[in-house]
Formats: sequence, structure tokens, C-alpha cells
Amino acid sequence: MAQWASFVAVGDSFTEGLDDPRPDGQGYRGWADLIAGVLARDRPEFRYANLAVRGRLFDNIVAEQVPLAVAMKPELISFAGGGNDALRRSFEPEVLIGRFDRTIEKLRGTGADVVLFRWADLAGRMPGGKMLRPRVDLLNTAIETVGAKHGAHVVSLWDDPEFANPRLWGIDRLHLSPAGHRRVAAHVLTELGVACDPDWLAAPAPPEALSWMSRTAADAKWATQHLAPWVKRRLTGRSSGDMVTAKRPELAPIIEN
Repeated sequence: MAQWASFVAVGDSFTEGLDDPRPDGQGYRGWADLIAGVLARDRPEFRYANLAVRGRLFDNIVAEQVPLAVAMKPELISFAGGGNDALRRSFEPEVLIGRFDRTIEKLRGTGADVVLFRWADLAGRMPGGKMLRPRVDLLNTAIETVGAKHGAHVVSLWDDPEFANPRLWGIDRLHLSPAGHRRVAAHVLTELGVACDPDWLAAPAPPEALSWMSRTAADAKWATQHLAPWVKRRLTGRSSGDMVTAKRPELAPIIEN
């Protein structure tokens, strides 16, 4: 039986659950919800909160979500942030890494177990991959170092080659598909020493390779539907998370549908 009676998830769209729609169509599920469901089995006292909001930058996560998570005094906390910062030209890795160290020290200081993530490689699927790759390398090195320093659990998605499979990602190429979220949940539970459904690690077959013409057409469609709106938000100072609030802002029991 899992040892944690409470779990708080902190972060951005990765932790909110995009792009894993709930079976009832009401918002997103995602890996954190899946983990909470497993940890809650046969434990009526279990409580779960998910404070993550899509589009949040690292400093927003620390300012808005971390104090709430600390005040809840959970036994398990997941923290994932910095990915949105790495996509911006203003990215300052040394500053972010220093704040990351202090944040994890604060979370671990509560006595909670903390789960961190080394990011999967997005460079091969995203424009500007040559710029993004060294930033991800810096963040992943820092996450591993800080995790070891403070005794956190580090889940390395980078070391799983299956995340190169496009079927583990949504149509925007940035957020995980339902299969991707299940795989992340399986990795987290394995790191925590908790058994999970083995099907969660069953990777789907990769799609057939496209011809140059089909690939170019797909890239153009993606740029119109996903890249252009993202660029527009950057230029206008908006975020995908504007007007979005946490889906589970308080520690509460898991209610099965």
C-alpha cells in the first residue's frame, strides 16, 4: 500500500494535464490525476490538490502555487516548471536555476517527498530546436543536481527513448497525448516504488513515415494552427493560462466517476 496520504501537484500545462481530456469531457486529466487515483486506492483518507495552470512561467509558479502547496502540508509534492521560460528569448538559465534550488529546498523543508522531472527532448519536433536543445540540457543537469542535493525523486523522461514517438504527443507537438500522460504516470509511480497498470508503459506503434510533401503540408498546418497563435500571445503579452484557474485548488478526496 502506498505510504502517502496527501499529494499536491505544482506546475504548468504539463502537470495540469494538457492534452489528456477527461473521459467525461470536463477539462483535462493527465499524469498527476492518474497517480492520485492509484495512491488513493483503499485509502479513504487520501487527499489530492492540483494547482498547476497552463502557460505559467517559473516565477509565477513559485509565487502563486508554492506557498499554497507549503501551507497544505502534504506528504508528497510534484514540481515541474521552467519549460515555458526555456521557450522565450529572455531565458536566463543561471537565475532560474538558483531560484529552482531555493524552491526545492523550501519544499523539502516541509518534510514532504518531492518529485522532479528531467524533460524529454522536444528539439527534434519544434522549430528552433538548435536553440532549445542546450537550454533543455542545462535545465536537466540542474534538475538532476538539485534533486540529488535535496533528496528529491527525479524522474528522467529524457532517458526514455519512447518519448521520440510522435504518438506520445498531442497535435500541438508540445503537450503529451493520453498515452504520453499514462507513460509519465508509470515512470513516477515506478520511481516511488508503487505498482501501476503495466499497460501504461505499453507504447503505441509510431506513425508511418510521411513523404517530404506530406511532412511539409503537416508542418504548415501545425504552424498555422498552433505556432502562429503562440507567437501572437507572446507579442501581445498574453498567456494560454489567462483566466484559467487551478482545477483542484484544495486538498480533497478522490471521487471516482
